[in-house]
Amino acid sequence: MAKGSQLSQLKSALSHAGITGNNSQNGKKRKRSAPQEKEKEKRAAKLDEIQRKLNPFDLKVTKLKHDVGGRKLKGVTGKPAQSKTAGIEQRKKTLLKEYEERHRTGGIIDRRFGENDPTMSLEERMLERFTKERQRASKGVAFNLEDEDDLTHYGQSLSKLDDFDDIGLEEEDEDDETGRINEDIVKHTHFGGFDDDEDEDNGEPARKKSKAEVMAEVIAKSKGHKIRRQMEKEEGENVRHELDQAFDSLRSLLYAPDPSATGSNSTPLGAPGPSLSVATPETTLVATEKTADYDQAVRELAFDKRAKPKDRTKTEEELAVEEKEALEQAEKRRRKRMLGLEDSDSENEGRSKKRQRGGDDLEDDFNDEELGWNGLGTGLEGDHSGEEESDDDGTGDSGESAQGADEDDSEEGGDHEDQDDEELVRTSQKRSLSSQKGKGKELPFTFPCPSSHEELLEIVDTVNGHDVPTVIQRMRTLYHTSLAADNKFKLQGLIGVLIDHILYISSPPKPSFSVVSSLFPHLAALTKAYPIQSAEHFNRKLVLMHKNLKRGLSQGALRPEAKTWPGSAELTILRIIGSLWPTSDMNHAVVTPTRILMGAYLGLARVRSLSDITSGLFLCTIFLQYEQLSQRFVPEAVNCLVNSVLHLAPSKYQDASQLPGSFPSPDFRSTHCRHLTLDAKMAKGLKIQQPDLSDLLTTQDHDATSKLNLLALSLDLLGRYANILKGLEAFVEVFDPINQILQNLKLEKFEDDLRARATSTKEIIERLLKFTRQSRRPLMLQAHKAIPIPSYVPKFDSTSSSYLKHQDPDKERNEASKLRNEYKKERKGAIRELRKDARFLAGVQQAQQKEKDKGYSERMKRVFGSLESERAEEKAMEREKAKEKKRAGRK
Repeated sequence: MAKGSQLSQLKSALSHAGITGNNSQNGKKRKRSAPQEKEKEKRAAKLDEIQRKLNPFDLKVTKLKHDVGGRKLKGVTGKPAQSKTAGIEQRKKTLLKEYEERHRTGGIIDRRFGENDPTMSLEERMLERFTKERQRASKGVAFNLEDEDDLTHYGQSLSKLDDFDDIGLEEEDEDDETGRINEDIVKHTHFGGFDDDEDEDNGEPARKKSKAEVMAEVIAKSKGHKIRRQMEKEEGENVRHELDQAFDSLRSLLYAPDPSATGSNSTPLGAPGPSLSVATPETTLVATEKTADYDQAVRELAFDKRAKPKDRTKTEEELAVEEKEALEQAEKRRRKRMLGLEDSDSENEGRSKKRQRGGDDLEDDFNDEELGWNGLGTGLEGDHSGEEESDDDGTGDSGESAQGADEDDSEEGGDHEDQDDEELVRTSQKRSLSSQKGKGKELPFTFPCPSSHEELLEIVDTVNGHDVPTVIQRMRTLYHTSLAADNKFKLQGLIGVLIDHILYISSPPKPSFSVVSSLFPHLAALTKAYPIQSAEHFNRKLVLMHKNLKRGLSQGALRPEAKTWPGSAELTILRIIGSLWPTSDMNHAVVTPTRILMGAYLGLARVRSLSDITSGLFLCTIFLQYEQLSQRFVPEAVNCLVNSVLHLAPSKYQDASQLPGSFPSPDFRSTHCRHLTLDAKMAKGLKIQQPDLSDLLTTQDHDATSKLNLLALSLDLLGRYANILKGLEAFVEVFDPINQILQNLKLEKFEDDLRARATSTKEIIERLLKFTRQSRRPLMLQAHKAIPIPSYVPKFDSTSSSYLKHQDPDKERNEASKLRNEYKKERKGAIRELRKDARFLAGVQQAQQKEKDKGYSERMKRVFGSLESERAEEKAMEREKAKEKKRAGRK
């Protein structure tokens, strides 16, 4: 091929191929069709050859490493330009269409019958479609008898049936010339037809019913349905008639006469009135029919008096105002009676007499006036005897509550004896041992709200102890928050006053736990209303109790006069805290300091007397109440219980060094604790009872009965703590030494009830220890399935062929390798196609963006052109105006 530019090379190639130039032959040309076609093919082949030679990059040849003769390989030569063009054209037909129609929601859904069912053949589809079409066409002409479709009955056309085909009557043309009746007619319709059943039984098929028989059956069924509907209608009418008859008796109850009405109003509208005429049977019947008419009664209901609405539910503020006004009115009447200004009999004028007390009354002192105070109580007379209660404080179990409340007596007594200790309740008045000051005086209805405990003592100085809760309730009513703005702060101060009074009445010499129980609901209500202020009051008392504990420890824990154990007042406030606040929280503003303080009591105080053991046991009981839900481990409580058992019960241990475990027992077998051990001879014949903790805390001389009761209580608390702490990780380490201690107790000479109590506790702990040991598993590695030693097929390279090298003798591995290679190849091909699709779509999007930009630029050019032309015209006009002005100025 000649050198030069692409154009010169093309011209040269065309001329050498004979496609261009003067190649016409002289002479006439013959027209030949076949040779002409061949010439066209040759010319096209030459043009392809020239095009291929001009652009050598259109053909891509893969060089073979080893050329084997006679072997035909695919893909050796390729045409990347053509393949790229073909791919682009294919994507324009498929991918570009999908891209352009991606936001279209319309389309044609082929709903033809059987079109998407591959199991149906073409004939079946056509048949079903034809059937559906005929059914759809005949749906609206179900009663058109002139339709070209024949009516059928039991699959037979009615037009082909004759009414007299099955009755044995033949046509006249078929009759016999002699005039005789056909034999079949005589057999079936005359006397010979009695044996039809026998013929049917012999195996002959059943005779088809005629049209007349079928219609007769249809008519019979229709009549039967009609009769049944009539019967049901009659039954309904009967039931309705009975209801109408019974309505007369119900109406007499519904329209009962009003007892307060007189005259004509006493007769209700719906009830029949008395007749003034002479009653005859005919008139009575007519009157009864008129009064019993239901429609008339319904019309009369429209004129009946409507029910009046009841009193609406009052709000809390309205109820508080009413209660306050009721108390103030009652106080005014009481003062008038005291001053003699108004007689009590004249006050009750216009009221109904006091009804007699019946057997269904709830209380003996039932009085109609109590209904006006909404549970606030009336003017109580102080004629009740002031005997001291030996019951519990009522906030928990009977035994436990009594234990805790009584134990603070010893400490509170120490507060009065020791001038260095701070008192929990500062008051200048001494507590009176008599509670009969208010005897014979009527309880007032209004009281001032006290701001200190001294003011409260002045108020209740003349009030019986059992009436103090009534006084507190009336204070809360008179100073409700909704009545005045300052009442909120007064009630907040009342919380501290109540706490001080509870400590005051629960302190020695005679604590009154019944009054504490009655005051607890008021303290709980105020705490719920003002929790922050209540928590501050309780924390102040806890801080004061902690100061007293530190002062007692600094004086010496073993000194008899040192106050290191809580008394009845302190134990009462600790028990109330557990009932008011949630004890299962992780951190709490009141409960957490309380738990720390009780732990300090149990861990730092030393045992000197039986009162100290009593106080410690009640602290353990309070801890048991606190940890009932959270089940937290309190080592001080468990240690205190073990030491109580060692102090009270005789055992085989002689000193603290022989004790199992690591429980600190500094006072075991010490000189000041030897007298606490229970003697078997003195305990002989004694029975276990509920310990009187109030007496145990206040007195110093204790007998064997008190020791026996405390020992039984310690054993019981050990079993209950074991049940709570059974989920503890260190349960074995904690309770195994306790189990050994219980086994070494010398209780053989004691009574059966004590030995049974100790045996029961020991069995509980042993059973829980057994379960805990069974649940423990030693640490081990995670169990795995044994991994076998891999075995490989020996690989021998006996040939240098790459084909044989890639062949695995194992058929399964060979197939898996082929599948992996095929998957890898297909994956690469799919990735390559996806990339080509992405490039194609990017080019389409770029072309669309260019079109948009081009259209936008053209629009902007037109806009700017129009603006520029307008501006040019405007400037030309301005120049003309300026010229005219100049001309005018010259003139």
